[in-house]
Amino acid sequence: MSTTASNPAAARSVLRFGLPKGSLQDSTVDLFKRAGYDVSIRDRSYFPTIDDPGMEMVMFRAQEMSRYVEDGVVDVGITGWDWIIENGSNVHEVSELTYSKATTKPARWVLAVPEESPVRSPKDLDGAIISTELVETTRRYFQKLGVNVKKVEFSWGATEVKARLVDAIVDITETGSSLRANKLREIDTILTSTTRLIANKTAWQDPSKRERIEDLALLLRGAIAARQKVGLKMNAPRAKLTEIVSLLPAAKSPTVSPLADGEWVALEVIVDEVVERQLVPKLSRAGATGIISYPLNKVIP
Repeated sequence: MSTTASNPAAARSVLRFGLPKGSLQDSTVDLFKRAGYDVSIRDRSYFPTIDDPGMEMVMFRAQEMSRYVEDGVVDVGITGWDWIIENGSNVHEVSELTYSKATTKPARWVLAVPEESPVRSPKDLDGAIISTELVETTRRYFQKLGVNVKKVEFSWGATEVKARLVDAIVDITETGSSLRANKLREIDTILTSTTRLIANKTAWQDPSKRERIEDLALLLRGAIAARQKVGLKMNAPRAKLTEIVSLLPAAKSPTVSPLADGEWVALEVIVDEVVERQLVPKLSRAGATGIISYPLNKVIP
């Protein structure tokens, strides 16, 4: 029997976390790793282990996560803004987390039709049948436009294929590549969504749990901020210091430390990864030596 199961007081102190199963699963586990947590998922198990004795994890589909958070099945969880809206869940939004399975761009739920379709705008879909996973949000979208569609039916997946069986689909995309591959044309974006860390409102009112949720959010945001940055270390002659520092991006003030040889200093700075590949050769030409580039796990503002 687990400690929490045999000790009700311990169970109340444990922070129960909902890990999204499916497309966000691997990227969320990776995010936790970079935030300093080791999460392990056994085959066919819905209860991942984490190297934090004060936290327990359970996996739910992102589509239903906000319901379980609202009901207190878990204290905190990760899901998309789209599913919070779709479910109409009454939860506390702790933080936006701009990461996903494909890109850092927001996901878009788009209204799409086959390329050869005569439909050019949502208003052309009066009396139409629409297929989507996002049923309630799609219904509200057409109601707001005053378009009387015949039916918004639930799609159990492979929604792109159904575009030629119904009049239009509403499907999620990050890059648009799947829509183009299936020869579909976007008509409108009905919802833009990013990933959110959400908390049960009762848990959020618990000072102990709230502090731990806020700490977790800080570490996860720091891991996200570090994804596209690198650290640079180098040695520089004092005589060249002004020139070398001037090459660094604006508002990037390096740490400068004296070396045993008084004619040299050590510099350390964090820069965007896309800048680093252009910056390093310039720094070398300006006189910097011993340049080291290293990845970062977390950047806390």
